[in-house]
Order: sequence, then C-alpha cells, then structure tokens
Amino acid sequence: MKRGKVYLVGAGPGDIGLITVKGLKIIEKADVIVHDFLANRRLFSFARDDVVIIDAGKRGGKHLMSQEEINRLLIEEAKKGKMVVRLKGGDPFIFGRGAEEAEELAKAGVEFELVPGVTSAISVPAYAGIPLTHRRINSTVAFITGHEDPEKEKSSIIWEKLATACDTLVFLMGVKNLPKIVNNLIKYGRKTHTPCAVIRWGTTPSQRTVISSLSEIVEKVKKEGITAPAIFVVGDVVKLREKLNWFEKKPLFGKKIIVTRAREQASEFANLLEEFGAFVIQFPTIKISPPSDPYPLKKAVKNLEQYDWIIFTSVNGVKFFFDTLFEMNKDVRELKGIKLCAIGPGTKDALAKRSLKVDLMPDEYRAEAIAELFEKEDISNKKILIPRAKEARKVLPEMLEKMGAYVDIVEAYQTLAVADDPDKILSLIKENKIDMITFTSSSTVKNFFSILNKEDKEIIKDTSIACIGPITANTLKGFGFSPAIIPEKYTINSMVDAIVKFYQKKE
Repeated sequence: MKRGKVYLVGAGPGDIGLITVKGLKIIEKADVIVHDFLANRRLFSFARDDVVIIDAGKRGGKHLMSQEEINRLLIEEAKKGKMVVRLKGGDPFIFGRGAEEAEELAKAGVEFELVPGVTSAISVPAYAGIPLTHRRINSTVAFITGHEDPEKEKSSIIWEKLATACDTLVFLMGVKNLPKIVNNLIKYGRKTHTPCAVIRWGTTPSQRTVISSLSEIVEKVKKEGITAPAIFVVGDVVKLREKLNWFEKKPLFGKKIIVTRAREQASEFANLLEEFGAFVIQFPTIKISPPSDPYPLKKAVKNLEQYDWIIFTSVNGVKFFFDTLFEMNKDVRELKGIKLCAIGPGTKDALAKRSLKVDLMPDEYRAEAIAELFEKEDISNKKILIPRAKEARKVLPEMLEKMGAYVDIVEAYQTLAVADDPDKILSLIKENKIDMITFTSSSTVKNFFSILNKEDKEIIKDTSIACIGPITANTLKGFGFSPAIIPEKYTINSMVDAIVKFYQKKE
C-alpha cells in the first residue's frame, strides 16, 4: 500500500519566486494541498491537475478551519496514503504553528518532513530596502511575534530586557498590537527618535512601506490606513532605505494590469510584467483547444511529402501540428525537403526547439508581410500548407493563391471563449483599481467585450489599453476604443517594453 506523508512546506513571503526549489518540486507531486491565506495561489499552477486544494486560511480574524480541524485533516489524508502538502506562508517554524502541527503528526504516527521557507522576517525588510544587519550600524537582531497565543496566562516577552537588548527588532503580525508594542519599547528605554518601518504585503506588488520615528509610527500607520499583514522593524538600519529602496522603484511597481491571454500562455507575459513590478491579474478570455475536427490536420500530416512549404503563423500552430505528427508515430524527418516560414520570433523559437530552422520570417509580424516575402520566391504551382486557428483572416491564403500557389488551410487548433469570474474583474474596473488592460489577439478582444454591457463599456473608457499589433487594435476600434499602446514589434517582449516606456513617460 502507498504510505502517506505530510510535508510542512514554507511558501515564502508572497513573491512566487521566493519558494524554494525543494518546496516547488513537492508541490508538483502533491495529492492534497492544505494552504494558509498568505500562501501565493499562483503556486497551485505548478501542481497536478487532479490535486485537491483545501483553503485553511484566516481572514479578518476568522479561521476557515480551526487548528484542531487542520491537524485532523492532515492526519486523515496521510492515513489514506496521500502525499499531503501543508503550505504555510513564510517559514513553518517561524511563528507559523508548524511545530504544533508536526507534534500532532508525530503523536499520530504519521510520517512528516519539514521544508523550510524564506521567512518574511528577513525578506520583507529586504524588499523595502532595509537590511537587518550592517556592520557599521548593528551587531544584533531579534525576531518577535506581535501576536502571542491569546490562551497564554501572561506574555513571555520580557520587555524590560528586549527593548534595548538588540540593535534591530523585527515584529511579525504586530499591526493590531502596534500601540502596545511601541509603548512597551519606549517605557523600557528605547529612544523615541529610533527609526522604524511598517511594511504591508511585503515582496508583492501591493507592498506599502511607512517610515517614521518610534514615537510617531502609530499615528502615521493609522493615517496611512495600514492593516495586516505587515512587519514592524525598529532600528537604525531603517535609515538605509533611503539609499537601498529598490523594489518599490521598479517602473511598473503597483500597476494593476489585466492579462487576457489564454491561461496556458499567460505565464510568460505575466512573469515579464512582474519583473518590472506590476500586479498582474490573469483574466483569460480564450482557451486554446484541439481542432473541432482532427481529420483534416491528420490528413495533411499523412501526406506531407506533397507540400513545398509550411507556413506557421503562431506558436499554437506549431504545437498542435507537432502533437499530431508525433501522435501519428511520425517525427521531424517527415519534413525533409519542405521549406518553413514563421510569422514571428516566438514561432521561430518554437520550431527551433524542435531542431528546425526557418527559411523565411518577415520583419513585420503579420500576414501581409509574409505575402510580400513570397513575392520574391517562385511559388507558382507550389503547394503550401498553413496549419492555423479555426477562425483566422483570409488575407494570406488569398494573396498566395494570386501568386499561383495551391494553398491548403487546415484547422490545427481553435480558440474558445472563457470568462473566469467576470464579476470580480468588472468590480475592480468599477472601483478604478485597474491601470491597464492588455490584448494579444483579436479573439481576446472579442471575448472580453462579449461579457460587457453598455454600462461596463462606459466605465473602462478611461482605462489604458495595450494591443500587441494593428490587427488586434483594429478589432478593438470596432468596439469604439483606441489603444494607448501598440508596440513597434508585435511580440510579447516588445509589448512589455512599450508598457514600461508608457508609464515612464507619464511619470
């Protein structure tokens, strides 16, 4: 029988890139994931499709599950032979109750393993430009919980010793009790002018940092509306933020950008935007699916020897073409003697990954530019295969046929309309919490606007919109909107560069 096991995994402080390699590998294999509120939900995208995800988080002081219920759940699932991941924000053993859960697992005879995480105690100040140690400033640092177990008879924090014992103090989960913490520090000798910082949602694009003296920090935090989750840092190292603040200076920091691209392709785009500090909201309006009728593509693959050229107009076309090729027990040798054309660098790279070089690629990534290239080729009586989306423009095949070529267009894939939680997106737009909406194809535009009514369209008229190219922009104009951004090159990288320049120019 399969033996169950529980992994207590630290999810890190919020930035998805701060999960450990070991933690990520375990998430990929999990049968069950039981997660806290602070664990980044995007980590679930690395899990198996059949994984069971259970939310055990705490919101607004209310637990979705009691600690006893969580303990019981972990034990029961493990005893079923499941690989269970208990995904906890930060590090499980730094004020995370991971030790309590481990004790219960050991008591029940359940095998467990700890996977440490990057604790918010060190990472959040670092993202705010505050190093906890500096050899010219301090030699000691202490981590303290700002929220002790309410069932304890008395505090275990010896304030009269702690207040001045260490140069740098870091309080976790301390916003609610900030007045009490500050009063105790001042009462037992910490100087009122000591620099301090409160950092909310650290390491994420929602990060906010408030700097003040110890005597004024409570009032300033209240004025700025800072609430949990937050870290409180006390000490002279806070002064270094003025020089070392790097994260909040990223060009897209805090900008909320909607990505409407298909979920399976959105990660590259989202990652690039996040590298520049953007807060990415993935709202796929299309889903890439196999062709509605696979026979035409299979027929074309079966008779590849009759073609002189294959024109790939997208990465999706490459993927589904080769999926079919391999499904039919064939490989790239079938393409011997066939010339290849790619519409852009992404498509070219997709072919390169399959050890294939392209013979033609236009400088401008649209159908008309491909046709212009073929005017320099002798394609009279040549047979050309174009595996592409079910619905696509007829410009390219018509222009090639005018040059004397025989063109076979086969459906390699189809784009289906989807809309995950449109009410949530619309409410964010209505609350002016969206800075930009991005479209990477005409189908993303059409499907996005299909969920809007007249009132919704009026609301987004002041929202900046970016389109990957003129074809997508023309589709957008058909709905009465004009894009603020069209990159010079119609690629994801160029689109991100254009968005960065747009906001740099505005600022």
